[in-house]
Amino acid sequence: MLGFPVIYLGWAYLFWLPIFISSESVWSFPKVLLFLAGGASPLVAGVVLAGLTGGRQRIRNMGSRLIEVRRIGLHWLAVVLLFWLAFDLIMAGAAFVFGVTDRPLDIAWNVVSTPRSLAFMLLLSFVFPAVEEVGLRGYWLDELQQRFSPTVAGLINGTAWAVWHAPFVWFPGYYANTTFNPELWWWLPSIVLHTLLIVWVYNGTDRSILAALLFHGMMNLTGEFLGLAPEIFPFMLIGNFVAAALVVAGSRSMRRGPVSASSQGVNPATPCEVDLNRDPA
Repeated sequence: MLGFPVIYLGWAYLFWLPIFISSESVWSFPKVLLFLAGGASPLVAGVVLAGLTGGRQRIRNMGSRLIEVRRIGLHWLAVVLLFWLAFDLIMAGAAFVFGVTDRPLDIAWNVVSTPRSLAFMLLLSFVFPAVEEVGLRGYWLDELQQRFSPTVAGLINGTAWAVWHAPFVWFPGYYANTTFNPELWWWLPSIVLHTLLIVWVYNGTDRSILAALLFHGMMNLTGEFLGLAPEIFPFMLIGNFVAAALVVAGSRSMRRGPVSASSQGVNPATPCEVDLNRDPA
């Protein structure tokens, strides 16, 4: 279980260390190559360890959960596509009512009207999350849920995810083409809370990596497209906590038993079978 965070964080920081001591943009050459190499750490850790623990069978199992649409029922598809839109609009309205800002939204039509900006945002929103979700949720979350409840597993998973993200605030130019400007005191707790929401979707869709990926990507894309005011993001920590608490308290997918080894594509001698059929939210 500890092998994943060691490889995940160690690999990333090894490649990212030169970026810390450079004043050049992270998107400049060759810094971007170092960033991408380090950013591949969740995929590297997940695939390598899946191969070591379950061989090709487990890797194929992860691959099928990455592409199988049938795992995502219509109810969960609506959650995946619309949750963050509803959440962000509610938080924008609350921020206006409570005087956090008088202009909570600035819809970024230029993002969808300019091909280069759109391509960049789609890359940040969906391609990078694909690399993250395969290893973080598709492999390590399953390992954690063999030992802990979904909530505890999510907190551990999310804490490592937050530590992995922390260097981004110091990468020169990383957020230059976005409206997002995070501060660690509210961003890192938000990442942990977002993880609990991803666990909710992941478990509810029969451990669909595709669902987790799309849910993660929609979170990124929706916030950027709506142009949330910078002063809203610290305020949204409250909303993230409320949403995560409601999910933990009210969803059966956060109270299921541990994931069995056989369900991960592993063939142990005496597997502990667990019913992993989709649960309603």
